[in-house]
Amino acid sequence: MTFNSIRPIVLCLFFVLTSAVTFADDPASAGTLKVLIVTGGCCHDYPFQSKALQDAAKARNVRVDWTIVNAGGNGTSAQIDLYKDSNWAKGFDVVIHNECFAKTTDEEYIRSITKPHFEGTNAVVIHCAMHTYRDTKIDNWRQMLGVTSRRHEHKSNYLVKNARPDHPAMKDFPKEWTTPSDELYVIEKVWPNTEVLATSVSEKTGDLHPVIWAHEYGKSRVFGTTYGHANETFEDKVFLDVVINGLLWAAGS
Repeated sequence: MTFNSIRPIVLCLFFVLTSAVTFADDPASAGTLKVLIVTGGCCHDYPFQSKALQDAAKARNVRVDWTIVNAGGNGTSAQIDLYKDSNWAKGFDVVIHNECFAKTTDEEYIRSITKPHFEGTNAVVIHCAMHTYRDTKIDNWRQMLGVTSRRHEHKSNYLVKNARPDHPAMKDFPKEWTTPSDELYVIEKVWPNTEVLATSVSEKTGDLHPVIWAHEYGKSRVFGTTYGHANETFEDKVFLDVVINGLLWAAGS
């Protein structure tokens, strides 16, 4: 196992404090994407979800050299060692953020995460990443995501409408899709340079909310979806198709 972009002293800490895995379908092959998954925190089955993404890429013949950092325990507040290295994102084509730490508010720490993205590290953001750092006062993380959300509604089978079938991330997405039982996130704000790709309607208020989008943040591309709460969603072909296509779009592939 290798961590090409992480300093040795931080790497040692990972083995003590985190669960980290690196492997590749064929890392020596041309066209292989280097992808980092950052995951952990409360409320979800992160090992299952990470494995589902790996299997989905392989099934679609997308070559990926994966690095997985599952850190921070299962609470709502943590500062993980990965982000303490200023070069934490170096060498990765895309970082998938699937972590859930709503109560972490340290502004310097959050800026250490968003800075590499603003400078050009592409991202995919899934579900509870939208509520991560929710309690902080600064907007850096929310600007990186492309949307602001602080709460979600009940679980249901939500109808999703494809708003941009011409976008590369949506090429395999049907005109309409109904989710497995999942949570609808209430979107308070859509930030500039965010293109809404799909929407769902609140069963409580009738309000329309973005649920899939593409975003430009500084020099990077960010693909996002608020769905992804339950394992059943990560077993759904439509969901996996759009996330892998979003990953490829974010990488510029």
